[in-house]
Amino acid sequence: MNELQTQRLILRPWREDDLPAFAAMNANPEVMRHFPACMSLDESDALARRIIQHFADHGFGQWVVERAAQPGLIGVVGLQHVSFSAPFTPAVEIGWRLDSSHWRQGYALEAARAVLRQGFTELGLEQILAFTVPANRPSQALMQRLGMQHDRQGDFQHPRLPVGHALRRHVLYRLTREHWQQAHE
Repeated sequence: MNELQTQRLILRPWREDDLPAFAAMNANPEVMRHFPACMSLDESDALARRIIQHFADHGFGQWVVERAAQPGLIGVVGLQHVSFSAPFTPAVEIGWRLDSSHWRQGYALEAARAVLRQGFTELGLEQILAFTVPANRPSQALMQRLGMQHDRQGDFQHPRLPVGHALRRHVLYRLTREHWQQAHE
């Protein structure tokens, strides 16, 4: 598993010493405000194990993001297979989660651009999706800056959340390889 590098960032494989910073990020109410709940240490470690297994199974996944000038996990950005059944699955999604102390500095955009490049060039994906709750405007703005288009017909009720849950409704964004290539010619 190789690293991805950008001007300011390194996207790299996971290490055991990433788990405490990942757990702290997943326990931060500000970071997790658009998720059903903050994660316990055990839940966070279990998520990290699933991410690492996804890399082993598929050759791609959620990378650890660190600043080149100051190593240490500041978040995760990467690709993964959508893990639930929906009208748009099977599919690969791009996702990101950065510690709140690193928001509004362009890191998510910079890392996501590198991940999309990998997905469309090295992995040969035809399409990459992203989704979030309607209230998560910053994430939707990032999707749009990446060239993703809102698929209003594809908006959905997340099957892992109970009917009536405030976060059940999700908006769906899509980016095709053709559209990505046109924007990067």
